[in-house]
Amino acid sequence: MSLGHATLAEADHWIQTLAPAPVLACTHLVREPFPHVAISLLTAHTFATAPDLEPAVAAAATGQFGRAVRFPGVERLTGALTVSEILQRSSIARVEVLGSGPATPDTIVETGDFVRPQFRDGELILITTPAAGGTLVPFETRNPTPCCTDH
Repeated sequence: MSLGHATLAEADHWIQTLAPAPVLACTHLVREPFPHVAISLLTAHTFATAPDLEPAVAAAATGQFGRAVRFPGVERLTGALTVSEILQRSSIARVEVLGSGPATPDTIVETGDFVRPQFRDGELILITTPAAGGTLVPFETRNPTPCCTDH
């Protein structure tokens, strides 16, 4: 579906207002008919898309990538957790270190209470980056630096 959200934050906020919460909700950056954020939902509810935004729905549906905002276990991913705990508490299938491959099960991930895994080929994959003290942090942060907010 597409409501024409201009930013990921706007789409995230809209998703968080849904009651009941969807089982899975992903955002997709689309270019048709103009650059914006489309949304895919796994829910019993239906949502209408304006006819002029239907190309965005088609683009999101054919894409192989999404950014998960809601997914099973997301509410249990707070604070510092080991990779193993993240995999046990949620539907995330893998935790990867950007450019380095899979993270080891005992590595600590400082979640910052904000986890947005990628939905790729039917799996949720949390991409992380190294942080101080041998820990990891999710690649996407709640408040990205200004140089990255438009990417």
